[in-house]
Amino acid sequence: MSATAHPHQATPAPRPHRPPRPAGASINLMYVPALVLFAVFIIYPVLQGVSIAMTNWDGYSSRRAFVGLENFARVFSDPNFSTAMTNTFIYGVGSTVIQQVLGLLFAVLLDQKLRGRQIARAIIYLPVLVSPVVMGLMYYLVFRYHQGALNDILGVFGAAPVSWMSDAGVAIGVIVVVNSLQFMGISMLIYLSGLQGIPQEIREAAALDGSIGWNQFRSITIPQLMPAFASSVVLNLIGGLKLYDVIQVLTGGGPGYATNSVSTLIGRTYFGNQAAGYAAAQGVVLFLVIVVCTVALNWWFDRTRSHLEN
Repeated sequence: MSATAHPHQATPAPRPHRPPRPAGASINLMYVPALVLFAVFIIYPVLQGVSIAMTNWDGYSSRRAFVGLENFARVFSDPNFSTAMTNTFIYGVGSTVIQQVLGLLFAVLLDQKLRGRQIARAIIYLPVLVSPVVMGLMYYLVFRYHQGALNDILGVFGAAPVSWMSDAGVAIGVIVVVNSLQFMGISMLIYLSGLQGIPQEIREAAALDGSIGWNQFRSITIPQLMPAFASSVVLNLIGGLKLYDVIQVLTGGGPGYATNSVSTLIGRTYFGNQAAGYAAAQGVVLFLVIVVCTVALNWWFDRTRSHLEN
């Protein structure tokens, strides 16, 4: 009886051990698309704007000469720019205040278990989806002097028609109101989300301690809404400081330059005066103002939130 020979099977060589990739490396790679978009759509336009602001380019020809900071010096000595910047802060701050008050009021009301609250939320938010140009045209039909809806109503009661857009003070107020009514739905949605994020246990515990009504709203709800408040204020303020469409449709910046924002003044400077370099300088100043306001507000809200939590 012969023994069966089995062929010798070689043991495969072990694969070289690769060091594990750090967990943070994969996460960091996910930032790359966002950083590329930020560089293309934010950093590059800002640098290009600063570059143009230091020239006397008219926006059309190929001729441009370096003028240094001359355009920026002109910005701070231009009375039209001073008027536009003042109006810009009125539009920004005025709209923001009205939007916070109305947005919070509707959010608190529609946070209750009311019939039809979903429909009411949709109706209040609906103007946000409408183009500001269309919204401006709608309100132009309301406030125009001849055959305007508001003047027609005044005529029914025997009152004389009012030239709403000819008086700068009245026109600025109208613009603030129109912008506020269109975008208060954003504030309502932010505050509503914040209210629904407050644990019911906290409210019930506060009620057991005797904190109800206004006392509970002041001591419990407002501190819990600080993140929502910060987001809403910053978003609305930035939108108000950049306001362009509604002004352009309702008044065109007039009478004269009286209702211009910096954004509408930039358009008039570029297209009307063919001064692209000077318009770019105005845009750079507006950009810096918005950045400073945003950073200052975020710092203040962070400090206030820490104070309330402690």
